[in-house]
Amino acid sequence: MHVLFEGLPDIMLLFDSSEAEVSDWGTPINAKCFMSFTQEEKQSVIKEYALTDADTGSSEVQIAILSKRIVNLTEHFKSHKKDHSSRRGLIKLVNKRRRLMGYLKKKNTEGYASLIKKLGIRG
Repeated sequence: MHVLFEGLPDIMLLFDSSEAEVSDWGTPINAKCFMSFTQEEKQSVIKEYALTDADTGSSEVQIAILSKRIVNLTEHFKSHKKDHSSRRGLIKLVNKRRRLMGYLKKKNTEGYASLIKKLGIRG
């Protein structure tokens, strides 16, 4: 079953209601089209950068997840140049990643160097 959502006058979003629950106001809850990336993509990033099998919160994993979100938001801004509130969120994400990278550099220099090389940041 498809539900039609009208957010803006020019944009009509077609959303498959079988994939997510709809709130009382008619907006989708946990909708894939409104997420920066899916839970499966996040799990694959965690699996790739985890130090152990149960690792989900190490600095390396957090930096990798933030990098993925930053790349997605950067792509978003190519078509939505005036989205200033999301740009503020992007700046917060970049600063959080910078702080985590500073911590990792102090604690594990070799891990820091390999992570930068693997993510392709800091040319």
